[in-house]
Amino acid sequence: MSRTPATFIREGVSLKPFNSFQIEAEAALWTEITAEPDLLRLQDTAAFQQQPRFVLGGGSNILFTQNFPGLIIKVRIPGVTVLSEDDHEVVVRAGAGVNWDELVRYATDRGWAGLENLSMIPGETGAAPIQNIGAYGVELESVFVSLDAIHLESGDKTVFDREMCRFGYRDSIFKKEHKGKYLITSVTLRLSKRPQLRLEYGNLKAVLDADGARNPDIRDVSRAVRKIRASKLPDPAATGNAGSFFKNPVLTADRFHELSERHPTVPSFPAGNQVKVPAAWLIDQCGFKGKRIGDAGVHEHHALILVNHGNATGRDLLDLADAIRTEVQERFGITLVPEVNIV
Repeated sequence: MSRTPATFIREGVSLKPFNSFQIEAEAALWTEITAEPDLLRLQDTAAFQQQPRFVLGGGSNILFTQNFPGLIIKVRIPGVTVLSEDDHEVVVRAGAGVNWDELVRYATDRGWAGLENLSMIPGETGAAPIQNIGAYGVELESVFVSLDAIHLESGDKTVFDREMCRFGYRDSIFKKEHKGKYLITSVTLRLSKRPQLRLEYGNLKAVLDADGARNPDIRDVSRAVRKIRASKLPDPAATGNAGSFFKNPVLTADRFHELSERHPTVPSFPAGNQVKVPAAWLIDQCGFKGKRIGDAGVHEHHALILVNHGNATGRDLLDLADAIRTEVQERFGITLVPEVNIV
């Protein structure tokens, strides 16, 4: 590969190894950040100042629909540091490039609770607060303390606490007015040494009982979550996918009552004073589970997961997603919102 005058920037880099959909796309320019000074050095280059740019984490929540014409900044900041610890809790800071599931294992192996329900979520730690990742009744917000981020234009460093992040369901300020404006360098979490297990979501309790875990600890919970996810979700290494493609819709109580009167079998989960409806059920009812158009398809065991069977383009998958959204809207009057970042 040729190099620009800034020798740490490469040209014409394939993005296929860096997105879990395994989409063939190319970045015009590519660089990697392993520490904060790397970003400050990058900001002085013409490539950074004059080209469109995109910060890339683990690539597990992104759909490339075309080649990227500017600079991809791949975050590889490592390291996990214990900031404080007592008999009740431990506060840890993880580099944005730390693999999320490795961080979960790191915590559960040490008996630090709070992340066990979030086992086996793909991606890297820096992306976790952007999405406010969640699973099995737990969201990142519940253990989040703060994050460090650098403004891409000014180079100023800001510490964002929980309130500043404005977390919502699979949402944060970094998907709204701060979208594309900051590079997150580290995330700080508060974990407990006195676990309060969350077992009420889905079939988690049933799996624990079947495994003989009558008095489960956080390691049992993590193993059960991994078992469930492995049985339901395709391995991105074998079949390109980004996990759940759409958010589960959250409805007012009145709106859900109207829906359930027309569709009495619709499942639901409480979401504060609102009601969450599984998007997978809506998609399945529209006949999309297992459907395939060329190499773009919907997983045969989980209707919320779009898959690349081999040679689908990003546009093929986006067209399928649009067809699903249209059908769900027409049948149920519900607008599905993608979780996946579409570029």
